[in-house]
Amino acid sequence: MILSRYERMVARRYLLPGKGEGFIFLVASISLVAVALGVAALIIVMSVMNGFRAELFDKIVGLNGHAVIQGYGGRLQDWRQILSETKQTDGVTDATALIEQPLLTTFNGRVEAILARGMSVNDVLRNDTLKGKTVAGDLRRLNANADKVAIGSRLAQNLGVQVGQSITIINPAGRTTPFGTVPREISYEVAAIFEVGVYDYDKAFVIMPIERAQILMLMGDEIGIQNIKSRRPKRCVKACCATMPAKLGKPIWV
Repeated sequence: MILSRYERMVARRYLLPGKGEGFIFLVASISLVAVALGVAALIIVMSVMNGFRAELFDKIVGLNGHAVIQGYGGRLQDWRQILSETKQTDGVTDATALIEQPLLTTFNGRVEAILARGMSVNDVLRNDTLKGKTVAGDLRRLNANADKVAIGSRLAQNLGVQVGQSITIINPAGRTTPFGTVPREISYEVAAIFEVGVYDYDKAFVIMPIERAQILMLMGDEIGIQNIKSRRPKRCVKACCATMPAKLGKPIWV
């Protein structure tokens, strides 16, 4: 039984009043409706917030992974071998090589701070967070042999740039001359504009082929970090700590 005999007696007492007990019935009815509305509002709000949290978490993990592997000094030299070992680690579902660095970009006199991210073209095209989020252009136009980038929709709006136009990315760590360090400036054609739905990403992200990022950031054949996605993040990180070379340090939570 859902209700006991005593509970049914109390319910009849207040919801089915006798003669002269109309006020008790009115107060009980108002209380019942108020409690029902309060519980309904709580359930609705919690459902919306949980759905929003799940969607936001999926987008963040989709671009950043559950953890990162970063070498001392921010550079990984034998990254191809390390990437292969990481993918073979128990629990790892995916591992992505990245170069990521905050820089500046300019277009028609407008200057914006950006987060330049270098990824392999294959990783860009199969990324679930970026897939289907292109609002202009095409991510497939990115090419390891061409200076083309994809930028967030908010960044494109702030700069006033459109697909086919070129932006200039400035790396302060340029070449050294007798008069000091000259910033490195390279122009890139905007091949695509994406909108993932997270303001910080849409406002700052500039995605380019990892080969072009290595040239821009003077990294040779090195990369910065590796993102890891896993079915069991904690167990996966412990396994990576046990198998990765000591020179890499420890994987870092995102």
